[in-house]
Amino acid sequence: MTAAGTDVPLAAELPGPPAPVAAVASVTAAPGTPAAQVAAVVPVAPPVAPAVPAGPAAPPARTSVPSMVSKLGTREVRFVALGDSLTAGLGDPVPGGWRGWAALLATSLAAEPSDVRMINCSRSGALTKDVAEEQLKEALSHRPHIASVVVGANDTLRGSFDIGTVARRLDVVVSQLRAHGAVVLTACLPDPGRMLGLPWPLARPLGRRMAELNAVVHALSERYGTVHLHAARHSWVADRTSWSADKLHPSELGHRLLAREFHKLLVAEGLPVGEPPSTVPGGPGPSTAASVLWMATKGTRWVVARCTDLLPDLMRLAGQEARHRLAGTDGLLDLRSRHATELALSRLSGVTPTTT
Repeated sequence: MTAAGTDVPLAAELPGPPAPVAAVASVTAAPGTPAAQVAAVVPVAPPVAPAVPAGPAAPPARTSVPSMVSKLGTREVRFVALGDSLTAGLGDPVPGGWRGWAALLATSLAAEPSDVRMINCSRSGALTKDVAEEQLKEALSHRPHIASVVVGANDTLRGSFDIGTVARRLDVVVSQLRAHGAVVLTACLPDPGRMLGLPWPLARPLGRRMAELNAVVHALSERYGTVHLHAARHSWVADRTSWSADKLHPSELGHRLLAREFHKLLVAEGLPVGEPPSTVPGGPGPSTAASVLWMATKGTRWVVARCTDLLPDLMRLAGQEARHRLAGTDGLLDLRSRHATELALSRLSGVTPTTT
């Protein structure tokens, strides 16, 4: 696989797949721009698009990476990353594009990096709909041993956000990956409103949406036995140096810390992995001046692009927040949010609501 732009020979591909086509493991340089390669071009089976069942499959017992590799008769460990700009690596620039936590973790999933093949299906701006309808098919075509599913933040920035719909999509993605024998990585994410320092009438509605998303991801991780990172709880999340100038994506240090935390969890699960990813950045973190410059030149445009249809709805939510605060009934909004989450989870077979 490729680490920091250097090609490393890959293990031989498994025999027996359908007619091979070329696939590239990549990360996204920026919304609407070509991706930068993070792994070598390798022959793989073309995507197969079987009908995805509406209901979740019964989760299999978690299978360790070595036993799966042994069954398939190869040393190669295939790691597929699904998600949005966080997994695409925004905030961790390298020559030619972005790297990110998933690419950093990939180099540590085996004693020899050449024994790992990473395919990054993620793209900037992706919603849970994109992961369920597009990225999942591609991911399954690569028969992954390990797959990461970190997505949903962009959904919370849409006026059409509905936790029931998000829960169904994530349930399909995680259940299908587990049913195909992959070890799945999931994570709870920090509140974007707090990270951006928005005023409370705007921050609290976004915070509730993120809490709903995290509760769903946590519940699905319990049901399907994923390797789950409570990223929102870690102390380094509050460290400014862990975040890039936009305050929404990790800096190089933040991406390294994410990779290290997932590595720790894999070790705790008894899964054999290589040396842990380094947490030493290759350069200084973003300065205050860089943050101000980014917000002045690119930040507003980026937020507007991500909040395509959110702004009118957010104004409505902010007004509702203010009215309830003045009436002393803002606790009712929290209760409604929890009820919506519990209802969404109750409609997923066998999933029990879990708080984060």
